[in-house]
Amino acid sequence: MIYFIGAGPGDPELITVKGAKLLQEADVVIYTGSLVNPKILEYCRPGVEIYNSAIMTRDEVLGVMRRAHEEHLTVARVHTGDPSLYGAIQEQMDALAALNIPFEVVPGVSSFLAAAAAIPHELTLPGVTQTVILTRLEGRTPVPEQEKLRELARHKSTMCIFLSVHQMEQVVEELLAGGYPSQTPVVIVEKASWPEERLLWGTLADIVNQVKEAGITRTALVLVGDVFNSPYQLSQLYDPQFSHGYRGSKI
Repeated sequence: MIYFIGAGPGDPELITVKGAKLLQEADVVIYTGSLVNPKILEYCRPGVEIYNSAIMTRDEVLGVMRRAHEEHLTVARVHTGDPSLYGAIQEQMDALAALNIPFEVVPGVSSFLAAAAAIPHELTLPGVTQTVILTRLEGRTPVPEQEKLRELARHKSTMCIFLSVHQMEQVVEELLAGGYPSQTPVVIVEKASWPEERLLWGTLADIVNQVKEAGITRTALVLVGDVFNSPYQLSQLYDPQFSHGYRGSKI
């Protein structure tokens, strides 16, 4: 069996219990060494085969999986964060399906969730926004026209922008073009949940210079929205006048 496992954002304790258990049981481990904290490998038992996919091609990764399957070995394919987000797992799963090799996906804690915890701040607030957009700036991977940052910015919701901090000037240009005011709050979270985690607080007007001065060029999330500096309504869920299926009104 091949298990695609979300290793979490960096802190090795943020892997799920199921993910850690499967790592302990695996015969072969293929991990994304460019992003996954190597301390995750401490869950592995002695003698396990370990491969760093950062220096491998797709065919080489699939070759290891196929050989392991033929030898009746269990494979832990470890991706950073949650593998369903920018994890390039679909092409691996489709290839395995074509070979009739069984697989399973074990979700993980995404870096945008670790970033929210690091701030710490809620990403959805009553009266401000109830929507979070996860996206990225166009790079070598193209983005559909309707998903350009300036188009998504028109919603004025909370945005979590992946894989784009190295193009911060263009990110800000697109967000302003989409209608975000220049004083819209921006939080940069570098290496969320790692020991070297860093946070920058700013606005669209000043965040580019802050990022340059800090020398942040990769492994950082850009979080944007009024949710980070705006009055909000209290939740009705805990309002004594509000009744629901588990509690009647207390007033």
